[in-house]
Amino acid sequence: YVPPQIRKAQETVDDKKREELGRLKKMVNGLINRLSEPNLSSISGQMEELYMANSRKDMNDTLTDILMNACVTAVAMPARLMMEHVLLVSILHHNVGIEVGAHFLEAVVKKFDELCKSDAEGKECENLLALIAHLYNFHVVHCLLIFDILKKLVSTFTEKEIELILFLLKNVGFSLRKDDALALKELITEAQRKASTAEKKFQDQTRVRFMLETMLALRNNDMRKIPGYDPEPVERLRKLQRALVHSSGSGKDTELRVSLESLLSADQVGRWWIVGSSWSGAPMISDTKSQAQQKLHVGKVSSKIMELARKLRMNTDIRRSIFCVLMTSEDFMDAFEKLLK
Repeated sequence: YVPPQIRKAQETVDDKKREELGRLKKMVNGLINRLSEPNLSSISGQMEELYMANSRKDMNDTLTDILMNACVTAVAMPARLMMEHVLLVSILHHNVGIEVGAHFLEAVVKKFDELCKSDAEGKECENLLALIAHLYNFHVVHCLLIFDILKKLVSTFTEKEIELILFLLKNVGFSLRKDDALALKELITEAQRKASTAEKKFQDQTRVRFMLETMLALRNNDMRKIPGYDPEPVERLRKLQRALVHSSGSGKDTELRVSLESLLSADQVGRWWIVGSSWSGAPMISDTKSQAQQKLHVGKVSSKIMELARKLRMNTDIRRSIFCVLMTSEDFMDAFEKLLK
């Protein structure tokens, strides 16, 4: 039972919070709407100030919602606009903290997985894949995730998946080759095997053939064979990124080396890739066994030692165990053995 006066106080707090979030959303929305390459520096600076003034969780939620609404549409988004949005996330990821990129990446991957399973007709899947590709281009995420997505698409291998594979390879193929040539080679071999077994299945053979040609061009490092491939816009924005990231470690050390499976099961097994992220679910490893062992060690010692431990304020089982081991060991080797146990 919640008394009326406390209930009233809670309601006013909720209203206040809602009002604050509404105001925050308007401010972030205003900044995102004005986002373009020339004013990226000032907008990223203002976003950083908002991060300093508000709770990280509120900012991450607001920014992710607004970017998802802006970028994930039923029509294909212009590549330039997409890159600028992701570059903003990348700058905040490097300057504010890796939880910014991690929160956005998780939302994008989960949405992508959901849409892949449903037979959506629009271009949402391509837009989400473009977001993931550019997160990789701007060093937010490691190539491990891209290879996971490609493997998943190759294993399904329907016409929709072939389109997505082509789209992804066109965006990040040569970067993948630079990062992990062996994994790319294995992927190409797997795709060729799938294509040869599934030849009868497709009415339109040209797309499959085109995809295999693109993959061979990647393997042979032949950029001319890929129509419409232009690395220049990404390179220019990477240069801008290097100028706007404060810390010298703008590259590999802040990349999220996380697999597709980890991202999709984050709610069940926690987010190990974010330092200090709290875990509220069931414990991942049952620790009852270790607790029983600790109690066992403590039980063997005399009550005199236990009394001494209590006086010295050894207030947890593990502290008491260590204290008892140190006090009752015969020599250093004995102590070492017992501490290991």
